[in-house]
Amino acid sequence: MRLQLGVAKLGLAISAVALVAVWPRAHHGAAMMAAQDDPAKLSDLQTAEALRQDRGLIARQTELALSAGDPDLARSFVELANAHQVVLPEDLTRRVDDAVKSERAPAQVASRFATGLVTGQGDDLAALSGTVAGDLFVFGDIRDVIREGKHLATGEAADHLVLGLAAAGIAVTAATYVSVGAAAPARAGLTLVKDARKVGRISSGLAGWAGRSAREIVDAPALQRAVADASLLRPARTLEAVKAAVRTDKAGGLMRFAKDVGKIGEKAGTRGAFDALKVAENPKDVARAARLAESKGGQTRAIIKLFGRGALLLATGTWNFASWIFSALLMLFSIVTSLKAGTERLTQRWLDRRKRKAAKRVLAETTRPQPSVGAASAAAEA
Repeated sequence: MRLQLGVAKLGLAISAVALVAVWPRAHHGAAMMAAQDDPAKLSDLQTAEALRQDRGLIARQTELALSAGDPDLARSFVELANAHQVVLPEDLTRRVDDAVKSERAPAQVASRFATGLVTGQGDDLAALSGTVAGDLFVFGDIRDVIREGKHLATGEAADHLVLGLAAAGIAVTAATYVSVGAAAPARAGLTLVKDARKVGRISSGLAGWAGRSAREIVDAPALQRAVADASLLRPARTLEAVKAAVRTDKAGGLMRFAKDVGKIGEKAGTRGAFDALKVAENPKDVARAARLAESKGGQTRAIIKLFGRGALLLATGTWNFASWIFSALLMLFSIVTSLKAGTERLTQRWLDRRKRKAAKRVLAETTRPQPSVGAASAAAEA
């Protein structure tokens, strides 16, 4: 009995120590799995865990962003640090502020705006503003349609994604004017996706989906005929011909995708949208990124930089989280089992002790000496 009780006590002690060891990981895993459909909460949990393991993480990443000439990313890390009560060196924050001011100098902004307007390419807000301006005045989309369409007509390699996005953009631009800006997010989103494609900032999976969607909404023969007669000198005629080649009834999926990209650009900036397009593999990932950007704003770039696609969904680690949770439950079950076994042994020990005491009393009573018959009679006569 003592051996059995000792084993139960030992099992209880081991299980309790193991539960204390695995509990933090199991708690974190359970929280991560519960937040897998909420990108904002998921990113908060990941950031908190990363900072628990390495408090200097954000400071180092901010330094790296400045060294890479990306003040916008550095500013995003500063915002993330403020949100998680991480104090950065005063010198570091001052250098970030100076770099951001330099990048936003009027001369620099004007130069990048002009570059975006003329070339249709840009990776920051100023350049994108020029690109969007060109697309809103149809110039940019017609330029892209003519360039890629000519390649297609002559048998050269054409970027079907850019061609389809430009054709869809022409139709959306008309809708933007008619609805007094209601379609503006989709218009900006299409431009962002086009620019991301041109500078190689869109994932292969997302580019494949967008390319298939763009082909579905474009009547290729009609577009080839429109391109054959297209000219920047006759924008109105080219505009009508290209609009006629776009099947707007099949553009729902692409427009929802473009609106989500536009929301990311609005909340997290152009480069934030590019970063999201780089890690997203499908439209659902982009929708999650839009939700993240709406919640986190300027912190979005820093979060995506730290966690990649994992900032959008619980893509990896699910099995690890589940195993930690299972381990914690197993330890808890072991504790309950050990408590049960120990309680049973103690109860049995108490019962056995009572039985032994009762047996001793009975034995004592049966062995007590009885008075003789003569003695009893004399006592009675007296």
